[in-house]
Amino acid sequence: MNDSSVVRAADPIDPRWFETFFSGLALDLWRAAATPEQTRVEVDFLAKALLLPPGARVLDIACGLGRHSLELAARGHRPTGVDFSREALEQARAAAAARRLTVEFASADLRELAACPAAAGPFDGAFTLGNSFGYVDPAATRTYLAGVARALKPGARFVLDSGYVAESLLPHLREREWLAIGDFLFLEENRYLVEQGCVETTYTFLRGEQRQTRKGYQWVFMLRELRELLHAAGFDVEQQLQSTDGTPYAWGARYLLLVARRR
Repeated sequence: MNDSSVVRAADPIDPRWFETFFSGLALDLWRAAATPEQTRVEVDFLAKALLLPPGARVLDIACGLGRHSLELAARGHRPTGVDFSREALEQARAAAAARRLTVEFASADLRELAACPAAAGPFDGAFTLGNSFGYVDPAATRTYLAGVARALKPGARFVLDSGYVAESLLPHLREREWLAIGDFLFLEENRYLVEQGCVETTYTFLRGEQRQTRKGYQWVFMLRELRELLHAAGFDVEQQLQSTDGTPYAWGARYLLLVARRR
């Protein structure tokens, strides 16, 4: 871990950063980053981890372009995808129409799930994938998890993933990192805001002569803290993994998958 990326004075944080982030090139890159095969593997995992019955009602929170919901619908389930990005939802609805799939996509703030009629439930399972856990501060995270619990049937399961738990992030955090994804070049410039326990990332998206810069924030939780948040919301953690192949989570793994059951 590069020390210069950690010891920095904290700047004011925009708690609503994600309301305008996912549009234009940023959204195009997210589409290019996941292959159809990756989506199928992840939905195979979801179907198993959530113990979905045939025709299950499933809640996809922070659904983005809806790739998981679309695959679930293709398998006969009844998914509902919620997200804040209007552009992402428009594209998700267009993809569902093109494939003649029935998916309900609705605009919702994950901090206010209870205010979204589409997310009222009761659902047979729910998930938040795509590393979108941690987009809001700890207080809003508690509200979000409580909203997920309210939307689920008793005994139903919830899956979330994160690359930003402390045990995954801190061993690998870099101040600057370039990535190539499809026809994109993608620069991340990271600062760990110590007082807030938050990573501030400036993203630069480049495709040909197109360029877009956005700033985002993700709050960092220790795995113990995340388990405690889930327990307080009414969940018991059943599995903590580092891969969809079922490998148990360990220190330094770049990815965490949690499976929790609503009490």
